[in-house]
Amino acid sequence: MASKGAGMSFSRKSYRLTSDAEKSRVTGIVHEKLLNDYLHRIFSSADHASTTATSRKPLNFQNLPEHLDQLLRVDDEEEESQGQVEGRLGPSTVVLDHTGGFEGLLLVDDDLLGVIGHSNFGTIRSTTCVYKGKWVYEVLISSQGLMQIGWCTINCRFNQEEGVGDTHNSYAYDGNRVRKWNVTTTNYGKEGQLLEKESSEWQLQGQPTILLTLAHIFHRFAPLLRKVYLVEAVLMSFLLGIVEGGTPAQAQSMVHQVLDLLWLFMEDYEVQDCLKQSMMSLLRLYRFSPIVPDLGLQIRYLQLTIAILSHEKSRKFLLSNVLFDVLRSVVFFYIKSPLRVEEAGLQELIPTTWWPHRSGREGKESKEVKDETSEERLRRRAYERGCQRLKKRIEVVEELQVQILKLLLNNKDDNGGEASRYIFLTKFRKFLQENASSRGNMPMLCPPEYMVCFLHRLISALRYYWDEYKASNPRASFSEEAYIPPQVFYNGKVDYFDLQRLGGLLSHLRKTLKDDLASKANILIDPLELQAATMDDLDEDEEPAPAAAQRPMQALAVGGALPLPRPGWLSSPTLGRANRFLSTAAVSLMTPRRPLSTSEKVKVRTLSAEQRTREDIEGSHWNEGLLLGRPPEEPEQPLTENSLLEVLDGAIMMYNLSVHQQLGKMVGVSDDVNEYAMALRDTEDKLRRCPKRRKDILAELTKSQKVFSEKLDHLSRRLAWVHATVYSQEKMQDIYWLLRVCLRTIEHGDRTGPLFAFMPEFYLSVAINSYSALKNYFGPVHSMEELTGYEETLTRLAAILAKHFADTRIVGTDIRDSLMQALASYVCYPNSLRAVERIPEEQRIAMVRSLLAPYEQRPWAQTNWILVRLWRGCGFGYRYTRLPHLLKTKPEDANLPSLQKPCPSTLLQQHMADLLREGPDVAPSFLNSVLNQLNWAFSEFIGMIQEIQQAAERLERNFVDSRQLKVCATCFDLSVSLLRVLEMTITLVPEIFLDWARPTSEMLLRRLAQLLNQVLNRVTAERNLFDRVVTLRLPGLESVDHYPILVAVTGILVRLLVHGPASGIERATSVLLADPCFQLRSICYLLGQSEPPTPGTALSAPDRKHFSLQSYTDYISVEELAQVEQMLAHLTTASAQAAAASLPTSEEDLCPICYAHPISAVFQPCGHKSCKACINQHLMNNKDCFFCKATIVSVEDWDKAANASATSSAA
Repeated sequence: MASKGAGMSFSRKSYRLTSDAEKSRVTGIVHEKLLNDYLHRIFSSADHASTTATSRKPLNFQNLPEHLDQLLRVDDEEEESQGQVEGRLGPSTVVLDHTGGFEGLLLVDDDLLGVIGHSNFGTIRSTTCVYKGKWVYEVLISSQGLMQIGWCTINCRFNQEEGVGDTHNSYAYDGNRVRKWNVTTTNYGKEGQLLEKESSEWQLQGQPTILLTLAHIFHRFAPLLRKVYLVEAVLMSFLLGIVEGGTPAQAQSMVHQVLDLLWLFMEDYEVQDCLKQSMMSLLRLYRFSPIVPDLGLQIRYLQLTIAILSHEKSRKFLLSNVLFDVLRSVVFFYIKSPLRVEEAGLQELIPTTWWPHRSGREGKESKEVKDETSEERLRRRAYERGCQRLKKRIEVVEELQVQILKLLLNNKDDNGGEASRYIFLTKFRKFLQENASSRGNMPMLCPPEYMVCFLHRLISALRYYWDEYKASNPRASFSEEAYIPPQVFYNGKVDYFDLQRLGGLLSHLRKTLKDDLASKANILIDPLELQAATMDDLDEDEEPAPAAAQRPMQALAVGGALPLPRPGWLSSPTLGRANRFLSTAAVSLMTPRRPLSTSEKVKVRTLSAEQRTREDIEGSHWNEGLLLGRPPEEPEQPLTENSLLEVLDGAIMMYNLSVHQQLGKMVGVSDDVNEYAMALRDTEDKLRRCPKRRKDILAELTKSQKVFSEKLDHLSRRLAWVHATVYSQEKMQDIYWLLRVCLRTIEHGDRTGPLFAFMPEFYLSVAINSYSALKNYFGPVHSMEELTGYEETLTRLAAILAKHFADTRIVGTDIRDSLMQALASYVCYPNSLRAVERIPEEQRIAMVRSLLAPYEQRPWAQTNWILVRLWRGCGFGYRYTRLPHLLKTKPEDANLPSLQKPCPSTLLQQHMADLLREGPDVAPSFLNSVLNQLNWAFSEFIGMIQEIQQAAERLERNFVDSRQLKVCATCFDLSVSLLRVLEMTITLVPEIFLDWARPTSEMLLRRLAQLLNQVLNRVTAERNLFDRVVTLRLPGLESVDHYPILVAVTGILVRLLVHGPASGIERATSVLLADPCFQLRSICYLLGQSEPPTPGTALSAPDRKHFSLQSYTDYISVEELAQVEQMLAHLTTASAQAAAASLPTSEEDLCPICYAHPISAVFQPCGHKSCKACINQHLMNNKDCFFCKATIVSVEDWDKAANASATSSAA
């Protein structure tokens, strides 16, 4: 055996290599003269004289290190003389151990370098031990026959039957039989060759001249390849030269050969450091290189990355230790935007610029523009062609990025280790956890712009493997039908960290739904494990024998099976306990799919993400892997490989973490284009209107026009880049696919009943947000209506929102609010509203029933907004898209708040009417809660404007808190919306208030009249608080004005006093006039009159200084104004008649609660009295007497005259 540096060799003296040029010996490696010439050529010196001097002495592998030291001027003679080379023990000259390191009859030469065997199977060792590093020795075989040459440890004991390679502690190669030995034997290599590449590894077999040459090279080269500056300056330049010099296939083959040599001749830690530095260098080059027009730099770096990652051993190392642990590898999937338009050559790619004239986002309705001219059409088409050229170049880069992910998701490379996909899953889950947890290391968080690109590439690679699996497994599903089975959410196989579930905390769900898990999913929660679930790491305890006997079928637990090296484990009844990964408890199958006998029980435990194996994910014949615990509602046929399901789950989580926010952020470029386009149009209009004699103004306007045009040219090219990288049709398809996946997942989870609560909240969030992104962010270039199955998708999402916004299985406040807001937005737009109307009738009725539930103890404001939006377009003067009072004062301001065009739903209104008529308690409870909230909202509003007025009147300079202004405006808007809901209710079901045969109608009508009079008095009083605050025009209070609230009140009064039946009008009139707060002047105020007109005379012209409905003829029709005039005339006449007929009432006969109505009811058994309106309203919330707090058993009518006569009769 020879050391790496000494280069010694074994041979018999009679067969040593000589320098006899006339008599060549080819029995060894190579002719000595040829070897000398070869080595001098490989290791030539720049100094010719030195070469000549050295050539006098033949150069071979024995003296090659000395030659290299002379060339490199490395002085390590002292270390070599002592023979102390790291990793080696023994004399510097390696000889055969003839004292005790042999077995059998052997003849050893005098110099201890040659040996001849004379026994059956003799063995001999050398005198050197190696314990670290990579080593090689050379042997000259001078005879034929069966021989094994290799390595052994000091513990090997040989005999006449077992030699090197025949024991556990030795390894040998037999060139005669072309086999390798290590107790067992396998075919290896080819006869006549000693160097072969197999399974991406180089092995010592033949051509030792080249092999030893490379060994000497890498002996000195390997330490240098660990230096970052040499890797960047030398190795990366060399590898990039390979990529540039040939086709991708040729380059990949050559890079593989280089990597094979690195792994063969370098220590593992050296290769690993080299690969780590190489990937870090590649990432820096890719990230910071400039954007050239053809993206050539990025393409080169990605091609080299693909070549390195396609090398299996290198890929697995990088995936396990570098890509996610050391590097921010998602940078490879990001296409950065150019800092300057000139940098990326966008001016050459897109010579003609164009920009859209209107926005396609919800809630942003731009002014109508004239039809596109022929010149604009030509510009648009030229711009679109330029965008297509840019998109094709970017698609080349995106395809390379997808190839990288395909390599990382490869699951066919499991020879000699774990497949790349399962390593990726472990790292990917950790990556998601770091980005999902607020406790993570902030510098390691992935920027949102990187996450967007990573998501799209991941979806492309995922769908590729999904459909590939479908091609080989017909029973599987296509990627278009993908969804996440519901058992993934409750069987503990996938870690969701601290993310919220729909039903609350996971530990709580496992306790409360353990019976449902047992009955529907065949999963049992052990009560003992629930108590120990808070511990970080629990040891496995043996289950008592009686318990094992009582549960003979509970053999499987959630989690992968442990390796089974001993058959005795198969009979163990122990169930594993959960660690922190499950965060709750171990779970076991209650009834396996296939009956298991006692001998077939398998000991299992739950594994963390780092401990899982392929079998734990994909499953086996007895274990369904990720799909363990399938509910009966789920089909048995597989969707796809389980590992792809986990990748899909992670992709959905990625969208929820930051992708949606980034999509919304990138829309800012489009908004900037719209703003500059509007400014340019305004400037051009001013130029056309500017007199030619005002040259100074013309010069300034021309300068402004030039600035806006240059800025628009820049922004339009940048917008083209954003559309190609973020908002392209393919990216829209990806988001649409995620939306459909989430919808199917929610639908399948909903079928599991109470187990639906285990679903993470982000599935509903992604379904809501992805629809919003498709509708708002990808227009106007791409429209959601162009997508396949658009109508069906809208309907399915509508059904989910309608069903789950009031789902009791969902307990999270945030997700419930999100569902409510999504439904409110859904009913605002015609297409989505029609989708709501297309869902099954029972679901529509259930949705409306939830909307009509009492407002107490739930988020009633959002519910009210939904009802209001179903009514917009049908109410009195309720057809505006912008607040009329703002348009009246600032008609030219295009930045005023905009509302969506009204799109009422008569179908849902009819459902509402049917439900309000359905039972005796539905309408009273709903309307009583609406009236309560209206009283609260308007009272809060009045209190806030009093504080605002007081702050405005102070002498010192004082600023009102913007938050207070916002809350004030919100209370005002709530008051208006509640009034509109009352208007809708009275219009649809007037008998609820006017049919006094109903027990609660009179009380509801009196409460309504009281609130309407309070609102009118506060808003219409002369020089009142409301007027003063409105005239201040404070920022944030733009919506506060007379028009919204007075028109809503007018709509209610018109419905009661004009459109109702004769008997109803009479009752409503009497109740309204009987209210002590009623003032006819408030009704006159609606038409701009200060005093009520004399009966029989025409109305006077309205005062222009005051509010009048007649000033808003664009929003209030002539018919509606006529109805208001009719109502005023009716109330004027009725008020005069009531004043003439009313008799004075003594204070003793008035209700002691309200002092507005006479006493009309007596309480039993206490005998206290009040009016019916007060007691009826009180009894809806409380059963105790006003005065003595006794429980009221009954309420009887009270008539003072009848009671007095009865008393006198008794006397």
